[in-house]
This record gives sequence, structure tokens and C-alpha cells, in this order.
Amino acid sequence: MDSRLRTITIAVCVGVVMFVLVIVLYLNRDLFGGKGTRKNSGALISASEDTNEKAVAEKTEDGYWIGDDLSAFKEDEGFFDKEATKYDEYVKKHKTLSMITTSVEKDLRVKIVDYDGKVLEDQELSITIEGKGDYKDTDKDGIIYIPYIKAGEYKVTLNEVEGYTVPEEPLIVNIKAQVEYVPIADIKALIKTEAEIDPSKDDKDYLDMDADTDKTEITRLMTTAENATLGIDVSKYQGEIDWKKVADAGIKFAIIRCGYRGYSTGSLVIDPYFEKNLKGATSNGIDVGVYFFSQAMNEVEAVEEASMVLSQIKRAYVNYPIFIDSEASGGDGRADKLNVENRTKVCKAFCATIESEGYNAGVYASKNWFNNKLTAKELEDYIIWLAEYREAPTYEGVYNMWQYSSKGKVDGIEGNVDLDLSYLEINR
Repeated sequence: MDSRLRTITIAVCVGVVMFVLVIVLYLNRDLFGGKGTRKNSGALISASEDTNEKAVAEKTEDGYWIGDDLSAFKEDEGFFDKEATKYDEYVKKHKTLSMITTSVEKDLRVKIVDYDGKVLEDQELSITIEGKGDYKDTDKDGIIYIPYIKAGEYKVTLNEVEGYTVPEEPLIVNIKAQVEYVPIADIKALIKTEAEIDPSKDDKDYLDMDADTDKTEITRLMTTAENATLGIDVSKYQGEIDWKKVADAGIKFAIIRCGYRGYSTGSLVIDPYFEKNLKGATSNGIDVGVYFFSQAMNEVEAVEEASMVLSQIKRAYVNYPIFIDSEASGGDGRADKLNVENRTKVCKAFCATIESEGYNAGVYASKNWFNNKLTAKELEDYIIWLAEYREAPTYEGVYNMWQYSSKGKVDGIEGNVDLDLSYLEINR
């Protein structure tokens, strides 16, 4: 093909492309600022002022846009002003409430929250469950808990609250027939700080070690222990810790108390030093695990405790296991008199819930507790952390970690601290 013919062919092709492009632009002129209305497209529609067709979008009496007009925002001077959007004004004006419900096993927890998602406290709140009756928020904490209700589907209505707007339609909830070992999504609403409780009445751990200690208890750092790693476990009782000095002393891991369930009130309370200890240990290259002092009465409460721990470690790097601390509170704790079967179920429920999120879980207890207060064989699928203060453990069951002293001395910590050996292989 000679050059002249090639040039003519190219020109014809370009002309055809341009012609098709003009046709496409004409047919879609409304998308590019032209007049007219696209109908039945499923897109948002706007009609220009000089057309006889009515715009789909309309305003309510309050001045809010409804319908399908993409340009409706232009009528709202405060659209791009977060502090002045009409939606925020509407929500605040009506003070709308909503309900968040949770069921673990034949129970129901209803949390009443305002438009900001904050729990509504210090109000006269009540709900009606169809076929069951009314239930009140007697302690005015914004949460109504029904400990036993038959499994099934129910309609729950939030009754009128002075000064607020409640949902017009009831909420359909499903009460679970049996416990599922998965975290409770809204557990944070139940977590308290020590400023909200009386720690002297709720934080009282009492490890029954009389039968598990003797004068051979080791108090030095066992830095040369064969096939073992040296660590400590800490809580608020160690106070301010210089984690750099702890690391320099040869400590390789720390099991940090996340919190506890109050032994008298049953409140879920976060350890006031948890976050500080977590950051201090990890920033100095010390591996971290977590423990929670339990006073759970049943599997439901064990799931609550595990859920609390999981909610507190979401952004943390935790490579050692997460333990349930099963021990007494001096004989008058709410869970001290559980029988062996139920206490074992509590530990298994806690561990199963932790493992549902991909973490390793374990049980901490003394030799006497494992032998007489738990069915240890049923727990050996989890990490066993044994407390026995002797030169060498006499416990005949399986264990993966050994707390060998409560009277250890470590540079960077004032006073005594628990000393531990781990036989686990931990990935860093």
C-alpha cells in the first residue's frame, strides 16, 4: 500500500471514531452538564430549572432532602461543615435512642445508647419483651440484664424515656439455646475502672499455697535453667516498673494482668497498670502474655471475662498465651464455692473463647488447685501454668510453665515479684 492510500485510510478511521464519540456524547449529554433528565436508570436524577419535568428530589417540612437529586447538597450551605450538618442537628434535636442486644446462653443483655453510641445512664429505663413482661434498669447503668430466658425469638420494645425519642418498632432478638464461645461485641460497656468501684472489696486474690510451698522455695533468677526461659508476672501490685532494667536483668517474658472480676460485686475491672506495663515490656523487647483473675460463676461469665481481655489487646502484640487465673479469694469470693465440674467448665469456656480469636489460651493455678478444685485432665489441651513454690515441682500432671517463687527480686521492680520458667517454644 502506497503512502497516499495509507494516509486516506487512517483519516477515514479517525473520522469514524470521532463520529461515534460525538453520538455517544450527545446521547449522554445530561451526565456532562446538558439539559434533560435520565429516567429509569437507577441513577440519581436532577432536572434543570427551565425544564417542565419535576425533579425527583424534594424537601421535607424541616428542610431535609429526600429522593434522588445528586445536586441537592448544593442547597445546604453547611453540607461540608461537620459541625453544622443538618443530619447532626436532626439527631441532636430528636435525641434518638437505640438498643444493642447480646445473648450468650438463655440470657439477654440490652444496652440502651444515645445517638453518639454512649450508654444512657441515670435514667428511668425499661423494656417490654413480648410474652414475658417488663424489665427495669434498676441500677440505672443503662444496661438491662435478664439472666434466664427461654431460647427463641422475641420482640423487645424500649419504653418511653422522658426527653428522648425511642424506636417506634420493636427489635427482634434471638436468645441462644447454648453458649457459643465467641467474644461479646459490646463487652466494653461492662468494663469498669478502679475509680468506679471499691478495690478493697473487689480485688482480693488469695493463692492457697500452704500445701505447695516449703523452705526450699527458690527466690533467685534461674537464668541457667535447662530448656527454659525466665519470666515474671505482674499487676498493679508491682507499681511503677522500670522495664529497661527488667530487660537488662535477663527477663525474657512477662505475663501481665489485664484485669479481674470483682470477688464481691462481680464487676469486670481493668488493671490500672495494664496498658502501661504492656507498652513498657514490649518496647524493651520482652515477650508478653496476659492473665485475668476470674470470679466467673458459670460459662456465660467466663465468656464475658475472655471478651474483656480480647477487647483490651486488639492493638497489642501478644505472643505468649492468655491465661485464666483460677484461684480463691480467701473463702468469701463469689466463685470460691464452685464445685469441680463447674469450675472446670468456666476455665474451658474462657480458653475456648480466647482461642476463637486465634490466640493460645491457658489455665493458671496452684498444684493443690489443679489436684482438688479442677479436673486437670480436661484442661491439658490448653497451656498449663503451675504455681508451686519448691526447689522442684512435685505436681504429677502436665504443665508448660512453672511459677516457682512469689518472693523474687528483679532490678527495676520494688518489692517482691513472681518468678516463672517457660518451657514453651514461642515465635517472635
